[in-house]
Amino acid sequence: MASQEIETLAGALARLPGLGPRSARRAVLWLIKRRESALPALLEALAQVQESLVECATCGNVDTASPCGICVDPRRDPRSLCVVEDVADLWALDRARLFAGRYHVLGGRLSALEGVRPEDLTIDRLLARVAEGGIDEVVLAMNATLEGQTTAHYLAERLEQFPIRLTQLAHGLPVGGELDYLDEGTLAQALRARRPLG
Repeated sequence: MASQEIETLAGALARLPGLGPRSARRAVLWLIKRRESALPALLEALAQVQESLVECATCGNVDTASPCGICVDPRRDPRSLCVVEDVADLWALDRARLFAGRYHVLGGRLSALEGVRPEDLTIDRLLARVAEGGIDEVVLAMNATLEGQTTAHYLAERLEQFPIRLTQLAHGLPVGGELDYLDEGTLAQALRARRPLG
């Protein structure tokens, strides 16, 4: 049996996505074995992130500066905007390097069961960005869940007043799938096969 402090660390790690109790214990043992080199580096990285983490005021991405690196990147096409539910979805799409535009993070999806209403998301901020002009296409990259598709339809209704091309990811995405867990090939196909709404 390990000390209470070590068990507390393992318990904290076990709450991370993708790590169960056994994986967390293995991670703790690995850190203990390398406590002279790996543990200080991990602690320093965690402290730096905790001190400098901010939400981008423009798109809602999480970064160490606001506006974030994606929003200020001059190589990005400012005329194309991809709307995602969560930061994990933004990171998944951007990791695939298939979308050259900018992003907007809603902060969730509409859900009657969970009590998430339009005013709980950054929909007004999205509409304001599109109303400013300069955006030719809005890609709705919602997860292929019932709530995701409900959110996409709601956004399509709100965005139809603007002179933009409105597209969504192809339905080749698995039903019930989430962007963060998809491979780059599936994401590439979904982006290539996007189609106009309505």
